[in-house]
Amino acid sequence: MITIPLSNIKKSIKEQSNISEEEINQKIQKKLSDLSGLISEEGAAHIIANELGVKLIPEGEKLQVKNILTGMRNVEVTGKVTRKYELKEFQTEKRSGKLASFVMADETGFIRVVLWNDQTDEFKNINEGDVISIKGGYVKENNGRKEIHLGDSGKISINPEGITVKEIKDTVKRKKLSELAEGDENIEILGTIVQVFDIRFFEIDAKTGRRVKEREGKYYLGEEEVENISYAYVMNIFLDDGTDNVRTVLWRNQIQKLLDKTNEEILEFKDNPAEFEPIKTDLLGTIVKVVGRTNKNEAFDRIELIANLIYKDVDPEEEIRKIKQQETKKEETKTTPTETITKNKNSEEIVEETNTTEEPTINEEKNNSTTEDTNDYNDELEEETISIEDLEDIDR
Repeated sequence: MITIPLSNIKKSIKEQSNISEEEINQKIQKKLSDLSGLISEEGAAHIIANELGVKLIPEGEKLQVKNILTGMRNVEVTGKVTRKYELKEFQTEKRSGKLASFVMADETGFIRVVLWNDQTDEFKNINEGDVISIKGGYVKENNGRKEIHLGDSGKISINPEGITVKEIKDTVKRKKLSELAEGDENIEILGTIVQVFDIRFFEIDAKTGRRVKEREGKYYLGEEEVENISYAYVMNIFLDDGTDNVRTVLWRNQIQKLLDKTNEEILEFKDNPAEFEPIKTDLLGTIVKVVGRTNKNEAFDRIELIANLIYKDVDPEEEIRKIKQQETKKEETKTTPTETITKNKNSEEIVEETNTTEEPTINEEKNNSTTEDTNDYNDELEEETISIEDLEDIDR
């Protein structure tokens, strides 16, 4: 990051905006308060300078991904597309529209870019590997991760002439299950399915995708009765790679990919759970690759994996080659790759736990309210880590 002392930031704001240092200090304190103190004074000053149009980065220097701060406006940044997600259409009681997202990276880091409504028109022309220049974006935080959002006033250029991105930071990091840590993002693991739980279904409002509650045979979103309900679902599996076993959470899109079934076919298991039993058995021993992020399950004091992408048809030789390369880089003691993806050292512990404890779901609270945590969550967007609350941003 281009390090600029706080005093220099204040000086630039004072010179370029003609406001007093006292006013600058007041703005910094207000920004600290607005962001609940989750930012440094330097960071708050950066944001204020950005909001006032004050240039802090010297001429000829570009804004890098790791310089980007929550709350910034009119962001201009360039990077290379490393992952592209699907275009989504949504409808709530207040509005409808479209959103799409992709991950872009430069030599300093990576960040998700979210496009709203008319900005999604260019989405079909974006491919992984393209260089993207963004102007007029704003930065917000979503589940602890910074994102650039592009509304009506923003601009996006695909492969602009004369602009290149030579090196990019890897956006996916391969890890062993034993190496997972709280807060890991965009991590990739290879493991064997050693335990499969039943699919959990829950009612949602068909229009908004938000969780509804049942009271006396009727369904409510808050205090408003919902007549047209649909169903979302979540499934937990245990993965083992020989170093550890970890509970892994799959939402709708990833369940469909793992089972190779449509939404309608999976919904049939809701009323006929017995038909899912042979599928659970068939999945045992399947080697999968998962890209996702970690979550701390406070109830059981353990790290769990939330799958953003899952691949069932993996090439074992290619994956073993990657493992060997990583082991060489780390200069660690090598283990046999075959053992890494087939060994189930803690299978007895898994069986004991699942026989005595109700299956927890993602973010289970200590009161074992196993499905309350899915409130107000649109699982169709979970693959992209965009929550339904982000739909409010289209007015920006």
